[in-house]
Amino acid sequence: MTIHTPKIDGEPTRAEAEAALAVLRRWATQAEGQEIDTLDSALTQLTAGFDPAGYPALAREYPEEFAVDPVYKASLPDLQNGPSSLIRGAQRAIQHVGISNFRLPIQYHSRDSGDLALETSVTGTVSLEADKKGINMSRIMRSFYVHADKTFSFEVIEAALDDYKADLGSFDARINMAFRFPVKVESLRSGLKGYQYYDIALELFEVDGVRRKVMHLDYVYSSTCPCSLELSEHARRERGQLATPHSQRSVARLSVELNPGKCLWFEDLIDMCRRAVPTETQVMVKREDEQAFAELNAANPIFVEDAARLFAEQLQEDDRIGDYRIIASHQESLHSHDAVSVLTEGTLFASESLDPKLFQTLFHVG
Repeated sequence: MTIHTPKIDGEPTRAEAEAALAVLRRWATQAEGQEIDTLDSALTQLTAGFDPAGYPALAREYPEEFAVDPVYKASLPDLQNGPSSLIRGAQRAIQHVGISNFRLPIQYHSRDSGDLALETSVTGTVSLEADKKGINMSRIMRSFYVHADKTFSFEVIEAALDDYKADLGSFDARINMAFRFPVKVESLRSGLKGYQYYDIALELFEVDGVRRKVMHLDYVYSSTCPCSLELSEHARRERGQLATPHSQRSVARLSVELNPGKCLWFEDLIDMCRRAVPTETQVMVKREDEQAFAELNAANPIFVEDAARLFAEQLQEDDRIGDYRIIASHQESLHSHDAVSVLTEGTLFASESLDPKLFQTLFHVG
């Protein structure tokens, strides 16, 4: 006897596919919901419109005329503010929860240039008690926008922090505002002028009812290695051999706590950096400026340890500054690694542990 079986490995025709789909849909009209749920997930899409539970067909056009009234708004689910029974994971307090890097233009007071409008990246966080599910993140932004049209100072930041602390019912809170601050600087000898940009962040935080204000500044400079300078001069003097000392672009991040009732301008902290390490990178340069910069570096050779202590010397003498931290990175042109140092004063910045990627954040992007 010869038995003919279907050629199941062959390509089905369109007619065969339509017939199979019709069978599947007929089956869906009489199947139980549980049977459909256990069907291959890729095939359940083909049964759309044949849900035995009578799930309605959904509108596919955006309802532009729809308006939200108070009754409808009250009906919306709000899982973040739900009961503690909804908490997932360990029921522990969270020190910081909020939003990072929402941007808006902000007006700032400056010492030398009046008020400046600068694009600002804002991070806002609050503490979360162990028995609370979460926070409404958008309230941080809404609270901040109430003050966004004002010219910002730490007093305005404090008002914003008060608002969103109250809105979210939190004990501790923090605001960090980061921006690039422009200062017009003159070249060393040619008289040309150009804008130097400084990465600055203002931080206000409250922990256990105590508020502290911090200013962060990245200062970019050239560091000439004292050892390399002496070895180069030795080659010239002893053997008549031309040699050049190595120097490299370097970055120091100064974080300073502002003492209560004191005013420290952005430009004040920049001036301290320049007095400590005058070899700041240049903006506008002609040949006479390049020669002057070489001479300035030769007059101020520094190891990374020297840099940290020179910055500390300036901060130590200013009564507007409380605790501080200096992180310096000399991004070596001799070695394939960097030379780094960290110097802290007081308890605010003291830490036995460092972020493993801390020094990677000190690379300057022009």
